Amino acid sequence: MSSQAPSTSLQPIDPAQALADLPPRVTTDRFTVAAEICMRARDDLARRGYKPDGEKQLRLFGIWEITTYMIPVSAQHFRRVLKAHPDLPQGVSEKPGGTKMFTLEEVNTIRDFLEQEGQQGKGYRPYRPGNSPAKIVSVCNFKGGVAKTTTGAHLAMAAALDGYRVLVIDLDSQASMSTMFGTLARDEAQTAYAVMARHRARHVAAAMGIDDYDSPELDEDIRDAAKVTADDVIFGTHWPTIDILPAQLNLYWAEFQVPVWMQTHRSWQFWDALEGFLRDEGLLSDYDIILIDTPPALGYLTINALSAADILLIPVGASFIEFDSTGRFFDMLYTTFASIEDSMARVSDSAPKFSWDAVQVLLTRYDEAQQAELANVIQVYLDDFVAQHRQEFTALVGQAGERVSGIYEASHGDFNRDTYRRGRETFDRCYHEVKKLLIGCWERDRIEAEAREAAE
Repeated sequence: MSSQAPSTSLQPIDPAQALADLPPRVTTDRFTVAAEICMRARDDLARRGYKPDGEKQLRLFGIWEITTYMIPVSAQHFRRVLKAHPDLPQGVSEKPGGTKMFTLEEVNTIRDFLEQEGQQGKGYRPYRPGNSPAKIVSVCNFKGGVAKTTTGAHLAMAAALDGYRVLVIDLDSQASMSTMFGTLARDEAQTAYAVMARHRARHVAAAMGIDDYDSPELDEDIRDAAKVTADDVIFGTHWPTIDILPAQLNLYWAEFQVPVWMQTHRSWQFWDALEGFLRDEGLLSDYDIILIDTPPALGYLTINALSAADILLIPVGASFIEFDSTGRFFDMLYTTFASIEDSMARVSDSAPKFSWDAVQVLLTRYDEAQQAELANVIQVYLDDFVAQHRQEFTALVGQAGERVSGIYEASHGDFNRDTYRRGRETFDRCYHEVKKLLIGCWERDRIEAEAREAAE
């Protein structure tokens, strides 16, 4: 009898193969090509007839789920390890002889033990070169209703279950992502508004030749804004390895305040505020993955998210209207960042150009019975821009109930096991493809860093 193939979440990814499959880095000019392709595809599609309850607490995890989706060992081996090492977390049972259940912290403790003492190269801990900074993934599209927040939240949860440390940044004043993780900002001072204000305040101080942010030469609002730290705006969630920079309605004030600040300080590079904050506060070392949820508009906050990103993930529904909107989104990306590049070039001959490690379009809410032809056409036209996996529509998330925020927060015990497997698989495959991009990018960075060191 043949052994069952491992689930997607436990399939190993070879860094060399991930690098070999990784497309070239994406420059600004690629967006205008993508926009033109979308316009041609739009006409083609038109001809084909396409028209336009208290504090949250993370659940526990049973041995079946841990060994099926989280740690690449059999259930029998998992039990043997715990029996041989009674100092490891042993789990708890609701009744004598019942199923042992573990917290995510306990699962990670067992992961760490196996990484040190278990079979080498097994991949108990997810891949990330030791000296490599976190990768920043911006989930973006100015078309609403494309499952942007749902996709981002499931990616964050999947990465946390995989053993990564994740920072989620909510830039949408609707705060849906913050709500999903049970952490709403009290006011704009706990949102990315404070990050933007800090960057502007430090620019003002630097222009005055002042590096002491308590200096009486600075206005009080400048002093207060310049001293904002990560502790002021980043909070834990009910997921132990997911933190969040939350949002709330007043975050939208940034879209009105930033142009006012730009009028008085024309040399302020507003688009660098978020990346500068992440870099200066050491957050690129504190986390493995930083995942940004953007508002459905190409405003100042979204431009910050795109500028900071290593990878752009663009959810798109497989419909004519949404595809048409995505072409316009690419066109606006090109116009926006080409304009910024031109403005920087006028100031400095050595001004850098924007580039991204990868850009990936993800087809979401996919229904094969209704959308296969359209999805295939999109895949042909956008080619390497489109993820191979299409995130299928599943009612399983809604069936999980209001108390959870996605399939990963729902217990498999609430469903038929086969139903749970099918529902979870679409999100696992989506994460696995993004993870392959991450690993390929880290591997490319590692090889390039070694080449630079060898050349010195």
